[in-house]
Amino acid sequence: MPDILVIGSLNADLVVRASHFPQPGETISGEDLQVIPGGKGANQAVAAARLGASVAMLGRVGSDNFGDFLLDNLKSNNVDMQLVQRDDASTGTAIIVVDSSGQNSIVLSPGANGKVTSADVSHAPLPAGGLLLLQLEIPTPTVLSAAQRAKENNLRVILNPAPAKALPQELIALADFIIPNESELSLLTDLPVNDITSAETAAKQLIEHGAQNVIVTLGSNGALIVNKYTRTHVDAFKVSVVDTTAAGDAFIGGFASKLLDSASLLANRQERDLAIQKAVRYGCACGALATTKFGAQPSLPTKKEIENLFHT
Repeated sequence: MPDILVIGSLNADLVVRASHFPQPGETISGEDLQVIPGGKGANQAVAAARLGASVAMLGRVGSDNFGDFLLDNLKSNNVDMQLVQRDDASTGTAIIVVDSSGQNSIVLSPGANGKVTSADVSHAPLPAGGLLLLQLEIPTPTVLSAAQRAKENNLRVILNPAPAKALPQELIALADFIIPNESELSLLTDLPVNDITSAETAAKQLIEHGAQNVIVTLGSNGALIVNKYTRTHVDAFKVSVVDTTAAGDAFIGGFASKLLDSASLLANRQERDLAIQKAVRYGCACGALATTKFGAQPSLPTKKEIENLFHT
């Protein structure tokens, strides 16, 4: 059984690069359309697999050409896809515009992702002693059901609350690690988040609501770890940004794969905190390298690329 189970979305990303984002009513010219495998769930599964982790994916795609495309991509990246079902709905798609600075604007059409149900996860084999990765591009009740089943089976849960939306407090409390970016954390807490200090304040509110560990991704400012006992800022790696698409997914895949290496999570608190810090720094390296290439999954780094970054 794989060490990481990802329950989430699979999308075909329809990507166009342009000089800037169009304003309402404006038509602009862009570069050639590219169709790239994406979806937060699949991105995180592929990210962890490229780093050497054993990964399985649970989700749905349509019975269309995009579905074939996404399943072939999982297979080529050594992700176990036996739990991905074909659906009569269309495969999920994302329309992405990337501007000249590498920032992106995304519109999602969930398609088959919206048909992933609690029944889909109720009998899925769980990775004993491993990790469950969850995001919010599938229905929230399904995410909650998956987290509940994981806790019943002593499985650690990583929740990426993206795309940003309000969440039931029970789901927040079930997560061992919640990993939002600044805007997602702001929506979850109804607090402004625009720097490290405000991120800490908002993260502490999630801790008060039952979260065990909150890891805030801060882009070029790295990441912030907050739990009941500590607050630690981890610096970012400096790179030349081409496209920020999937940088957060690369971070989570890297964090999860490194966390698997840490028996220290079962030891004393000091060792556990150090293990989390190392996993976050590894995640920062993965996120940074992902911004140096165009596209979602094509940008996700390999283990060798991360080792090279640490040795430069």
